[in-house]
Amino acid sequence: MIEDIKTMMWKERKGLLRQGGSRIRAAATLLILVIMVGVFFPLQMGRDWLDTAWSLMAAFIFPLILVGITVPESFAAERERHTLPTLLASRLPDRAIFFGKLGLAIAYGWIVTLVILLFSLIVVNVLFWEGRILFYVPGVFLADVALSGLMSCLTASLGVLISLRSATTQGAQQALMFMLLIPLMALQLIPVVLLSLVPNGREIFRQLLEETDFATLMLFVVAVLVVINVGLLLAAMARFKRARLILD
Repeated sequence: MIEDIKTMMWKERKGLLRQGGSRIRAAATLLILVIMVGVFFPLQMGRDWLDTAWSLMAAFIFPLILVGITVPESFAAERERHTLPTLLASRLPDRAIFFGKLGLAIAYGWIVTLVILLFSLIVVNVLFWEGRILFYVPGVFLADVALSGLMSCLTASLGVLISLRSATTQGAQQALMFMLLIPLMALQLIPVVLLSLVPNGREIFRQLLEETDFATLMLFVVAVLVVINVGLLLAAMARFKRARLILD
């Protein structure tokens, strides 16, 4: 099974950065992310980029972007190119096809995000050298690794689930972006609404943030993301039926 999954991942890597057939768009997206997080943010924030939790924003958002623009092609693009029946007729087991496509998307989002964060670490050390090698605060670095991995898994699982049902790559991309952006917008609006409705809401919110332990908060976030990931993964696995896909 492992060798079959590796074979599927090897096949998928060729079209990983096409993004609708354009490798230039893929390269441009990566370049923008590298400049923003690898250069601009460290240049503006200096040592604070390593000592505070600002890097968590990159660990949260970048997998959404990186995986979100590639994983919709996993099955929808095969359907558009009329290569899906050929793939499903191969000797590869169902789970190898499924986890091969899913695994490559997760690895891409996770590894690229961590590489960009490590690049920003090098930039901080070069620009703000203090006579010793600087590094992220251990708790922040562990949170970066965990959060980027879980967000890559979440986006990939949701993307595969949508791609399995979508007739076109563009339709899958639009549906995935909608499913990801709505919760993010809600998370931004809910605190604003609560702060405006609750008396002294800003003071209460500030006090809550000051009293909340970072490790406890991250454990809670990780636990929530693990539950969501398991649910999406099981849903995608249940949806992947070779006979149904052949008929579609």
